[in-house]
Amino acid sequence: MEGQKLQELKAFIQLCKQQPAILHSPEFSFVKEWIESLGGTIPAESKPKTAWEAPKAAEPEPEPEPQSEESDVDIDNEGVIDEDTDAPQPMGDPDMEVSEEAMDEANDLRSAAQRALGDGDFELAVENFTKAIVKNPGSAPLFAKRASCYCKTQKPNAAIRDCNRSLQLNPDSALAYKWRGRAYRLLGKWVESAKDLRKATQLDCDEQAIDWLKEVQPRAVKLEEHIRKRERRREDREDRERKERIRKAREENEKARKRADEEAKMRDQMPEMDDMPGMGGMPGGGGGPGGMDFSKLLSDPEILTAFQDPEVAQAFQDVAQNPLNMSKYQNNPKIMKVLNKVASKLGVPGQSGGMPTGMPGGGMGGMPGMGGMPFNMGGMGGMPGGMGGQSGDSSGSAQPPPSSSDLD
Repeated sequence: MEGQKLQELKAFIQLCKQQPAILHSPEFSFVKEWIESLGGTIPAESKPKTAWEAPKAAEPEPEPEPQSEESDVDIDNEGVIDEDTDAPQPMGDPDMEVSEEAMDEANDLRSAAQRALGDGDFELAVENFTKAIVKNPGSAPLFAKRASCYCKTQKPNAAIRDCNRSLQLNPDSALAYKWRGRAYRLLGKWVESAKDLRKATQLDCDEQAIDWLKEVQPRAVKLEEHIRKRERRREDREDRERKERIRKAREENEKARKRADEEAKMRDQMPEMDDMPGMGGMPGGGGGPGGMDFSKLLSDPEILTAFQDPEVAQAFQDVAQNPLNMSKYQNNPKIMKVLNKVASKLGVPGQSGGMPTGMPGGGMGGMPGMGGMPFNMGGMGGMPGGMGGQSGDSSGSAQPPPSSSDLD
């Protein structure tokens, strides 16, 4: 090998070391195949980014699922019992008119219930309070008294139903708040229990209600603080999610704006289609030969990136102005790749050697080495010398020159 050739080979090897991606070019495929046959590998070809692609922001770490109220708070549940499921006792007709006779009977039954309650016979006390309620269903104290019996017989749900009715009849019933607070305590509902017992002690200075409040208050305060923290976490999480939605929306808007700028820049760089024979419109206007839509070019990042290369943009304008100039670029893979891509995007039918062979309205099919031009250049279909496509014929076969009689 001559010295000059050897120096060129050394320079080429040095270039491959610095930019191994060039070995992916079609003209160097034989070098790539030789290296791979020896067991070597070529680094993967990096995909170029379009100008509007912003780097992706790191995804925020998912927030832990909120825990239940009691899951991470230590509460002493001593004395808590299971819920009772007995059918509700009669509560009387709230709309009935109570006669004096019924009122007297209700008072007698109430006295009997009180005696049974004092004797510790809670079942009998409930029975007599129930009969008294049927006689006088508008008496708030009767429901509160029966609720006290239910609490002592470990039936907190029944007691809560009676206290609710008592408070409907008298919203300021300290007795109803007291026993409903006690029923909530039996169920382990510390916050609700403390709330009712506080209300009971505000309405009436009841020593028993005060003692019960002292018992449940520490547990309620601990649980209330836990609930407040949980609510703050929820609010913080919702605020972060809202800010993240705003951030993503702004990113999308910025991408859309940059894309619009790139499309406008491409329109400026691409040749004016209105000035070309048969092109019928600017890219993006949808007016191309045979109904081809040039807006498809603007939606392809690879084409947008390619047209930022001055060499490609100049070649495209050169060929678009004069299809015969196509022959100048047959040995330039970079430019031919873009032209093939443009033809594919425009949906030109008929492919031969990667380029379309039959163009709408006559075209470049018969030109030696051309393989077809991705545009209808109008008027080119009938050129003598093998341009092909007279009267819309895109078969690519050369046509004989016109005779003298035809010219006449």
